[in-house]
Amino acid sequence: MNSPLTHFDAQGRAHMVDVAAKPATHRAARAEGVIRMQPATLDRVAGGCASKGDVLGVARVAAIQGAKRTADLVPLCHPLALTRVAVEFELDRAASLVRCTAQVETVGPTGVEMEALTAVQVGLLTVYDMCKAADRGMVIDGVRLLEKRGGKSGTWLAPT
Repeated sequence: MNSPLTHFDAQGRAHMVDVAAKPATHRAARAEGVIRMQPATLDRVAGGCASKGDVLGVARVAAIQGAKRTADLVPLCHPLALTRVAVEFELDRAASLVRCTAQVETVGPTGVEMEALTAVQVGLLTVYDMCKAADRGMVIDGVRLLEKRGGKSGTWLAPT
């Protein structure tokens, strides 16, 4: 079986890709996503006065923790020694949303795309959790990889 899906062996069974022969190089990935909410909910997030406290501060720590725990959540991901996880939140009042962007880096034999995507998802889920009492209709949307750098395949940038 010859497949571009590297997480399957020749018999089509799931396996963790062997990266032992790959060189350790600097690798980076950046991902983003948004959570849409009612304007009143966004006002609470912006003011840091949600009933559970500093929503974005807690969500930033949760996103970092999510990146660090990706291998525990996604079965075929390699546990990686991350060298950097940076998470930013941007409020867009006109669209009534919060955008989360995560940059993850390592020096190793495999990339950090999954860690960046996981960071964004966990950060946005934390915003939802902390604000759900006020707005159960929030929607997490548009989670995607923006770029990855390093490794044999080099640089990839999402289409604009």
